[in-house]
Amino acid sequence: VEYAGLVKFDFLGLRTLTIINWALEMINKRRAKNGEPPLDIAAIPLDDKKSFDMLQRSETTAVFQLESRGMKDLIKRLQPDCFEDMIALVALFRPGPLQSGMVDNFIDRKHGREEISYPDVQWQHESLKPVLEPTYGIILYQEQVMQIAQVLSGYTLGGADMLRRAMGKKKPEEMAKQRSVFAEGAEKNGINAELAMKIFDLVEKFAGYGFNKSHSAAYALVSYQTLWLKAHYPAEFMAAVMTADMDNTEKVVGLVDECWRMGLKILPPDINSGLYHFHVNDDGEIVYGIGAIKGVGEGPIEAIIEARNKGGYFRELFDLCARTDTKKLNRRVLEKLIMSGAFDRLGPHRAALMNSLGDALKAADQHAKAEAIGQADMFGVLAEEPEQIEQSYA
Repeated sequence: VEYAGLVKFDFLGLRTLTIINWALEMINKRRAKNGEPPLDIAAIPLDDKKSFDMLQRSETTAVFQLESRGMKDLIKRLQPDCFEDMIALVALFRPGPLQSGMVDNFIDRKHGREEISYPDVQWQHESLKPVLEPTYGIILYQEQVMQIAQVLSGYTLGGADMLRRAMGKKKPEEMAKQRSVFAEGAEKNGINAELAMKIFDLVEKFAGYGFNKSHSAAYALVSYQTLWLKAHYPAEFMAAVMTADMDNTEKVVGLVDECWRMGLKILPPDINSGLYHFHVNDDGEIVYGIGAIKGVGEGPIEAIIEARNKGGYFRELFDLCARTDTKKLNRRVLEKLIMSGAFDRLGPHRAALMNSLGDALKAADQHAKAEAIGQADMFGVLAEEPEQIEQSYA
């Protein structure tokens, strides 16, 4: 593509953006009830103390890019306290910087255990301070390589980009040419020739590990937004994360453990309060998503919700079977719901429900046939009054 002179675009899907959107939908629903304006995630402050306190404790499970064990270890060592540090965090957590010792230098400089120089104690120039100060004198980003060339040797932006590419590809002929251009430019700017070449060598060394700052900043922003949501709206955020991982039972179990650690309450699956996805009720409790139950698809859940919205809470197993399409909600699905505890709040033991399931399905079939010919239904007479069920969920 490059040889042909064409532009190549990479289009990447990012599940985290969907998680943020789901969380915002729940948050703004609650805020609307409280008469508050909707939350604009793009307008949150980037220096939130509560978020950075959580970050420094490495409580980053479910936080974008920051939840792996290795990243948590790096966070503990670095103790990031500003958004610029988060950008660096993303760039540092790669094999090159980790293996080269760059990470250790960065951490030691941040915490005052190593002198900050621009870029080296022996070979530095004051004009590079504005370029390297955000990274404590470490050449971490590709953009810094370009800025150093512009500041010291008067490179144009296009010329600096050519230098960056040459250093990345390490072509000897191109590097010899760039070294000459760098030296000539530095001389014109009145910079000592030896100093210029020493800095060029340092830039060349670190350029191999350099990361694109704009890429790192974009990822760090999404990381920060998820961190902020976890700190300020933990229930909604964790409900959204668990919804995204519903098809991975092992992952959901780990996230449930994290919710308990955070002091959040999770209600078990329930046919009268559950939705397909995880959600947060008016009491701030997370309601388990019925869609996370293996073997229960979206179609059966939609049938349950539709019947519930139309006729109110289900009174017992027979009532549910009578009011839903048993072609969608077949015996296998109902068994999964019973064993998951989705009927527990309606009274009978799960074993009793399993034993009566066959009778309930037969009765539902008879009910459907009776309705078709206009006969009266006996379910309302035999079951509890709807008001009693509603009070139990109040």
